[in-house]
Amino acid sequence: MSPLALVTGASSGIGRAFAERLAGDGHDLIVVGRRQERLDELAESLPDVEVRVVVADLATTDGIETVAALCATEPLTLLVNNAGVAHYKPLADLPADQAAELVHVKVVAPTLLMQAAVRGMVERGDGTIVNVAGMIAFSGPAPASQMPRRAVYAGTLAHLVAMSQTLSAELEGSGVRVQVVCPGVVATEFHTVQGMDLSAVPRMSAEDVVTASLRGLELGEVVCAPGVEDATLLELVFEADLAAFGGQSPQLAQRYRTD
Repeated sequence: MSPLALVTGASSGIGRAFAERLAGDGHDLIVVGRRQERLDELAESLPDVEVRVVVADLATTDGIETVAALCATEPLTLLVNNAGVAHYKPLADLPADQAAELVHVKVVAPTLLMQAAVRGMVERGDGTIVNVAGMIAFSGPAPASQMPRRAVYAGTLAHLVAMSQTLSAELEGSGVRVQVVCPGVVATEFHTVQGMDLSAVPRMSAEDVVTASLRGLELGEVVCAPGVEDATLLELVFEADLAAFGGQSPQLAQRYRTD
């Protein structure tokens, strides 16, 4: 039996690149997206493997439940949570429906798809989960003068980083691996739909993001940053996180005392 991968947001960009690479490696596929014609075209371009097309909107409860049912019942070798929406706006300017869509697609859907898939993976003693986030997850401390504000978008990606790290620890010894891949700006249509022209900005290819993710899994990376040459930078971030976590006390810190 061929390994089976489910990829969300598979109709374009990083999701399509994952689907094509995994098919080339012999995976049968379940490809999920909102655009039937794009998914059908993808399936037709991959004649050497079995490709099942699932049209679902992960911004909706029905869409999430449809895909979660597949994650719970199919013997997935690999789950790629890639679907995304590009609502780049300060919180005060972000319409409530767009905020809800972003949280559903990048927080609720990945969480529930992982929850649905992980039990079967643990029972089989094998499986991999890849969550696609971005380096914006690490941009919270940046001042407004350094980059545009996009609080909800950054927050959803930071959720994926922290959840992936914590889930990886939960699953230690189970045979199930978890990774979050955090690219920078990627040459896809993702920004175009937001009305942003980044054609003059140096951008990584979607294919390189997939190469980094798969190689990162071989290296045992939980957090994969395809464009960060010096991996010790990430190690320093995580060491600082743990130092702050471990440095807490039940006593009120001196700087908050007025007596």
